[in-house]
Amino acid sequence: MSRARWRVGASTLGAPGEDLGGVIGTLGRHAVDVVELRAAPDALVHTELTAPERARVRQDLESAGIEVLAVASGVRAGADTDDDSVVSALVAHLHLAHDLGARFVRVFPGAPTHPAGKDELPRLVEDAAGADARIARRLAAVLPVAAAVGVRPVLETHDSHPRGADLVRVLDLLAAEHPDHAVGVIWDALHPWRVGERPAETAAALLPHLRDGRGYVQIKDTVSAADTTPVLQGTGAVPVDEVLDELAGGGYDGPVSLEWERTWYPQVETLGEALGAAVTAVANWPART
Repeated sequence: MSRARWRVGASTLGAPGEDLGGVIGTLGRHAVDVVELRAAPDALVHTELTAPERARVRQDLESAGIEVLAVASGVRAGADTDDDSVVSALVAHLHLAHDLGARFVRVFPGAPTHPAGKDELPRLVEDAAGADARIARRLAAVLPVAAAVGVRPVLETHDSHPRGADLVRVLDLLAAEHPDHAVGVIWDALHPWRVGERPAETAAALLPHLRDGRGYVQIKDTVSAADTTPVLQGTGAVPVDEVLDELAGGGYDGPVSLEWERTWYPQVETLGEALGAAVTAVANWPART
């Protein structure tokens, strides 16, 4: 196995029900030292943790030599609700990330959409300009807190805004009012591709918002664009080698983090099995026949 160009990480989404010691053990067995901590009431971390509880999580991870890349919140910046509730949730997650030593807080776009197939571009309930403006407004509202605690909000290619082109519309709005804004992105390798945006197109849109520590990349593999059941890296349809090609050509040197969705698909392999496949796939890039 060759040495990987990028550090590999993993999300605790792949380890439902496991305690922190179990997650640390799994990461250690694969020499992985980067973790995304899913934040939710049923997860290892959440915004109701006390200060001593937060300190223990941070100490355990630091003692194991594991970097907390991000707190993966479920906050939907474009949710059809009042600004105050969304902004307060984002602020709470920024403080949680600071206390845990994380660099980023993951944010979903989350504007309302009409039902659509997994391989179909979602159709917004409202006009795109209105949804984009709402997301940008709420992200702008937390910029002072983000700067104060040293944590960057990162908007993921997901749900209502699955493509790089969709996120760039929001980031352009932010930049018009806040030229030095500190919002970055997460390129989830699945979602742009499953709705028809090729990795080269996503890279062209997002690399300026990924480089230099502004964001990071999630990898995964699935049965197909229409069937997003997780499969071991390299055995499905997601063109992760193309994603890695674009990252290499575009100068991205941050981590690539496996988002193994066992929380939503409990029948699939364990995080340990999935992580082993992901580490191998990244280490063996570029795979050429």
